Amino acid sequence: MELRFRADSGPNANAEVIRTTARNRISEDIPGLQIIDAGPDGANTDLRLLISLKPETRKQVLENALKQNIVTLNKRVNELGTSEPVIQQQGADRVVVQLPGVQDTARAKDILGRTATLEARLVDVSPEAQAALTGGSPVPFGSELFPIGRGAPVILKKQTIFTGEQLAGAQATFDQNQRPAVAIDLEASAGRVLREVSRENIRKPMAVVLFERGRGEVLTVATIQDELGSRFQITGMPSPQASTDLALLLRAGALAAPMEIVEERTIGPSLGVENITKGFHSTLYGFAAIALFMMVYYALFGVFSTLALATNLLLLIALLSLLQATLTLPGIAAIALTLGMAIDANVLINERVREELRNGASPQIAIVTGYERAWATILDSNVTTLIAGLALLVFGSGPVRGFAVVHCLGILTSIFSAVLVSRGFVNLWYGRQRKVGALSIGQVWKPST
Repeated sequence: MELRFRADSGPNANAEVIRTTARNRISEDIPGLQIIDAGPDGANTDLRLLISLKPETRKQVLENALKQNIVTLNKRVNELGTSEPVIQQQGADRVVVQLPGVQDTARAKDILGRTATLEARLVDVSPEAQAALTGGSPVPFGSELFPIGRGAPVILKKQTIFTGEQLAGAQATFDQNQRPAVAIDLEASAGRVLREVSRENIRKPMAVVLFERGRGEVLTVATIQDELGSRFQITGMPSPQASTDLALLLRAGALAAPMEIVEERTIGPSLGVENITKGFHSTLYGFAAIALFMMVYYALFGVFSTLALATNLLLLIALLSLLQATLTLPGIAAIALTLGMAIDANVLINERVREELRNGASPQIAIVTGYERAWATILDSNVTTLIAGLALLVFGSGPVRGFAVVHCLGILTSIFSAVLVSRGFVNLWYGRQRKVGALSIGQVWKPST
């Protein structure tokens, strides 16, 4: 960066004083700048100061921009709905983004790499501006020329009414003619400014400009018909996908510094197939071991518990498929953990039924009372575990959130399968018998008297 100062009159000493004063003032106001004397040029009246960032300041600015970009990228990835993303810094100036399960990689790259920010400005309708558009005259001072997509250019005033940083929300929607649009919600302060400006410029055009990589493009130009408030619409979107992408970018915020993709890899499932296979095998072997133990220890009631556990596993996988979740290693670990936790509920029920039989209750009464008394304990234990899972989901990120999603869904399905499904199998089996002589629930040890 180069600053020039002109000494209009006086000897060279006065020019030197001007340069020294300017250097001292800049050093006091902005201590992070490095100022180099370029010396006089020409007739000793034009004096230059070359200004650059100090190395430590440049490093700090880069680090802050990188951290802000990581925060913005996290917001954009969350808006894309990607499960278990990984976004982390690599080296001094790189960010690694891993998006498992993304099919449309071109759209993901476009969303992540855009530095979009929004501005609203009034259209310059002065005769000088019209002459600049039609006759090739220079653009009036205080105004700028912008393109409107593929249409004719327009001249806007430089003064902004509000910027993208003052947005409170943005949603893809449709206008009154069912054309794609973006509904914008402004912060209270920006809404007051827009209300005042629109009140003073009724029947004058206002434009919304999208800036990307330093270049602005007018999205829409509309005539102010009435006083505007904190909510309005950006119309003229070419497609619903374009309005969705723009709303996503505006909600997530602009990148602090432009970023470009320097390396891209598409990793197939074969890379982690060994780990995934081991994860499925561990889940399968764990299920088999639990089923064998339950059938040996609880006899026919163990079979009912195993069927309920299998139903729980099917329900969990069905819910994950319905949510279009990507099953990764943390998710497989959560499924294995869910199986171990789900069988606890069946153990509680079976032991309650055994306890009622030891107390002399009839088989039918033992079944009804055992399920009723076990329900409170099952609910309490699962609710406390669900709270821990929700905490992981809210405060975690990446693989931790993926684990938490499967964990929370597994708790809900285990409550359903342990209480309702297992009891359905019990009622189906013993309900057909007019008189139940004994329950096949393993050895019932009665206390000695």
